[in-house]
Amino acid sequence: MGRTYHYNLVPLKEIKRFVQYRESLGFMAVFLNLAGNIIVFVPYGMFLPLLAHRCRSFFHVVLLSFDFSLLVELIQLISKVGSFDVDDLILNTIGGAVGYWCYLLIYAIHNRYFRRKTDET
Repeated sequence: MGRTYHYNLVPLKEIKRFVQYRESLGFMAVFLNLAGNIIVFVPYGMFLPLLAHRCRSFFHVVLLSFDFSLLVELIQLISKVGSFDVDDLILNTIGGAVGYWCYLLIYAIHNRYFRRKTDET
């Protein structure tokens, strides 16, 4: 007997379900699904501007985060490994945006530190 493949095309449906049933699902299940999908894309949003000079705008990083997440979700849909979930696209894209903001923060701190160093010499 084959397993029925499940997918979600309704935005925020699974996020709402995880929040609504957080008590019965448990903290770890909710955290791993919601925060995990964000956290996994933070490095992508941080390193993309470092690796590709033309990707140093918020728009480019968010668009490429969405594109990469869509690729992952489509592979899951075609291979029927995991499940296609539009909410994962949303969370992964948010993760890319958070990563970009972390890049900006680190870049600002780095510039401030090295400006002081060069002004002192």
